[in-house]
Amino acid sequence: MSSVQDGPSSSLFTHVTLEGNVPLSGLPDVGISNEMTLALEHAPSGTCIGWGITFAIGDVIAIIDQAVAVELSPTTTRWLVFMHTSDLRPANPDPSGFIAPMRGEGQLAEHAADYVILYADGTEECVQIRRRHQIGAFQRRWGENCFEAVAHHKPYPLRTPNEQLSPDWGRAQTRVIQPDSGPDVKWVNWLWAWENPYPDKIILGVRFEPVSGLVIVSAISAGDASSLPLRWETRRKACLSLPQGETFLPDLNENGLLQQIQLDMGQVISGTLRPIYPDDTWSETYNNQIPETSKNEVLIEYTAHPDACFHLADGQVIPLSQVESEKKAVPLQFVAPATQRVKLRVVERGGGKRVPVKLHVHGERGEYLAPVDRHRILNPAWFEDYSVDFMHLDHTRLWADDSSEPVDAHPCTYIPGETTINLPLGRVFIEISKGFEIRSVREVLEVTSDTREIVIEIEKLLPWREKGWVTADTHVHFLSPMSALLEGSAEGVNVVNLLASQWGELVTNVGDFDGHTTWGSKEAGGDGEYLVRVGTENRQHVLGHISLLGYRGEIIAPMTTGGPSESALGDPIEVLLTEWARRCKEQGGLVVLPHFPNPRAEQAASIVSGEVDALEMTSWGNLYGGIDPYSLSDWYRYLNCGYLVAAVGGTDKMSASTAVGTVRTYAHIDPSDPFTYQTWMEAVRRAETFVTYGPLLEFAIDGHPMGSRIEMSGNGGTVDVAWQVASVTIPMSRVELIVNGEIRESLAVPPGEKSGHWSVKVEESSWLALLVRGHYADKPEIIAAHSSPVMINIEGSPMLAAADAVTILEQIEGVLAYMDTIGTRADDVAHKRMQLILTSAHRTLHNRMHQLGYYHGHTPVLNHSEHN
Repeated sequence: MSSVQDGPSSSLFTHVTLEGNVPLSGLPDVGISNEMTLALEHAPSGTCIGWGITFAIGDVIAIIDQAVAVELSPTTTRWLVFMHTSDLRPANPDPSGFIAPMRGEGQLAEHAADYVILYADGTEECVQIRRRHQIGAFQRRWGENCFEAVAHHKPYPLRTPNEQLSPDWGRAQTRVIQPDSGPDVKWVNWLWAWENPYPDKIILGVRFEPVSGLVIVSAISAGDASSLPLRWETRRKACLSLPQGETFLPDLNENGLLQQIQLDMGQVISGTLRPIYPDDTWSETYNNQIPETSKNEVLIEYTAHPDACFHLADGQVIPLSQVESEKKAVPLQFVAPATQRVKLRVVERGGGKRVPVKLHVHGERGEYLAPVDRHRILNPAWFEDYSVDFMHLDHTRLWADDSSEPVDAHPCTYIPGETTINLPLGRVFIEISKGFEIRSVREVLEVTSDTREIVIEIEKLLPWREKGWVTADTHVHFLSPMSALLEGSAEGVNVVNLLASQWGELVTNVGDFDGHTTWGSKEAGGDGEYLVRVGTENRQHVLGHISLLGYRGEIIAPMTTGGPSESALGDPIEVLLTEWARRCKEQGGLVVLPHFPNPRAEQAASIVSGEVDALEMTSWGNLYGGIDPYSLSDWYRYLNCGYLVAAVGGTDKMSASTAVGTVRTYAHIDPSDPFTYQTWMEAVRRAETFVTYGPLLEFAIDGHPMGSRIEMSGNGGTVDVAWQVASVTIPMSRVELIVNGEIRESLAVPPGEKSGHWSVKVEESSWLALLVRGHYADKPEIIAAHSSPVMINIEGSPMLAAADAVTILEQIEGVLAYMDTIGTRADDVAHKRMQLILTSAHRTLHNRMHQLGYYHGHTPVLNHSEHN
């Protein structure tokens, strides 16, 4: 437990002495969750200040299965501020992973407790405490904020890295310091090595004769190096085997040195645990497969004088010459140096055309071999690397509690079809890939002193592009347009949507936005096959995020609103997502709800208002996570209420740990029409799309493609469901027909390709979509692809699921509550304008329910009570 001091306290508030019924340390005995028990040591205790208000925390009140009454010192007050929290409430998905009714992990609007205020005159005031309104859980899913409560620690400014003492953000990425200049260097003594032409003659002294200015000689040293002692050789690598039970310590000491191995006449550049690739079966393994990581073998990169010695933590001193000669078994084993310069080219099979691709090369010790103009040591951190690289991390361990454990990683880079690379003599292991329609290549090559060029052919196996399908990533950040164009073309992504935005005081990519240029288009000098367009992601940390794609004219600003963590501290809520969406459409753009459904709030009003074109399924770099049933569950409730919104895929790429197009959109354009950014937007608007991690699909109802609305008479009927699936990436396992959010048909399929038909009887208005499951042999099954739906409207059968409609209304009510309570306000005119938009959306759905005989508990009104 810890005391929280959030800054100075206000004299306007005094803590109330509260006699609890259980000490914090005793909470595990009353039946809290394992997650809460593990987090208990971080719970605030003692005298705390939060948001300028003083609290005294001793024993706490645990409200479990019976009422707890406590006495307070007599007081008169305008406000009582409660510091409280709740345990987790499982969402309880069904066996398929879907959740219904969909209230989210935060259990939006669930009645958690009543707080009854007791007065001296015997009267009482009862206040409902609802989840995500007055109270939240001690841990929450990102994007599921409280509408009327704030976290106990108030937001605070953070120094940018260059304002911190050391090191600054930009120079730290160079990973090197030359300590002979700069503001922190106060004194430099220079070393000069003079080679004695008569080494056998005895030297008795030195005379120093002045000529001009002052010279200070601080010391002299004598020695017998085999060559100039101040000149180091080029980089080399070695593999250090640690003693049994010893753990590698990657952190540098105060002098920038590794703690377990150092060099005297040289420098250890880096140390990383050795990746262990399946080299013996390399050609049979799959693309992007992450290697295991050795527990006690460390790849050391160094530069040194030939006479240098390694110094190990246990006192061993090992001459470099002994390591590089490989004549004696020592804890350090030499790794063959990459000295053979080679031109590597990737071409289409049969045509010889150079093809942009993603590339990985490693040597026999697992050492990554980067092209000469790419990073050797990749940086996967947020907003810290703009190079065209990709580091595939093990996301199952990336967020593990034990952060000391190394995260397995697979480094790659992107090339425009040709690159120059230095390789070691001997075997090298190459991986090449390009999207979901071309089979990836994993080859083992023998490099000799005669090797000057390597040519690798790739072959397209799936003809989806030829049938009019184009791919897109709807959500990429930070890259330059030309870097995005290279990564997109190398990943087989036809459209990359690069989004400018704001993050507190940080603004990104705004200089790349001009409201009209589509990089890669024929008008911009490209071939028109791979395109990059800059749009904006406009954001509010509670209300939600919205991606505005392809709009023309001036940038839609402000891009963020309402304060941290998306907007700047002190920014008011001055515009809604719904208003941003309307402006985007007025400027000819496409409106997408990114990383749906979170932040989970105002998008309900935007969808009900008809301002949203698509919902985005997001990977955040996880190649093996698949489409989240949580996202699908939320999407399904809108479909169940008749809101046909397309499914799209976007990565939200913000670092080198995410590849463009990890999850992607396929949108269909008639092959007789030209492929342009405009025709792509039109395809998404009509919802002729599917989202995929690899498997490709086609899906039609009575010949009608995805996104269609089919009208049927009141008797309904039987429809023909035709489908085709294929994959050269993730092996498929099952195809399922989803009808109104439930699995109607399920069929096991071979890993590569399958087509089929189902005859489905439809007796009520319904939506139908195709879902594909799959997995690699060593990974769990995932939802690997999902189509947008076809909607069938049967006369006299409205498309509205009352239980889902109620949760949508509750979500809009939560937004109104947030706007009326803790949301930082703009002027009254703006506040009332936004209230009217939200209330109008609420009434639209509310009235639909009433017309069909469903009655929701209450309707928000414009004149909510004011809290000043």
